[in-house]
Amino acid sequence: MRRERFDKMNVVPFIDIVLVLLVIILATATFVTNQSIKVDLPSATSKKEENKKSIYISVDKEGKYFYDKEELTLEIIKEKLMKLDPKKDVISLKMDKSSAFSYFVDVIDILKTKGFENISIITKK
Repeated sequence: MRRERFDKMNVVPFIDIVLVLLVIILATATFVTNQSIKVDLPSATSKKEENKKSIYISVDKEGKYFYDKEELTLEIIKEKLMKLDPKKDVISLKMDKSSAFSYFVDVIDILKTKGFENISIITKK
């Protein structure tokens, strides 16, 4: 019995498998959407991993306040923050870079009045 020389590799089945996987990935990727508030974050050179148990306060460029993705007034946010424990809870601020600085100062003033120590400002790198 004589063996034939192995000179060529048949890549057609490999290409078929890759194309099927590509179709599956593209089909499922279109269904995944990000349900977040559109805030254009300012850039920073350092970035720290954020805590997953934090409370998010966001301000968009029109000056609308959001408490964990729910649009609220500043007074209602203040009431909710006063019920939290400033030693345990982490507050994460997401401010649009084109929003007025006074919105940032209003939120920080509320946090400092209550005595929050764990405040993080979220930026993009």
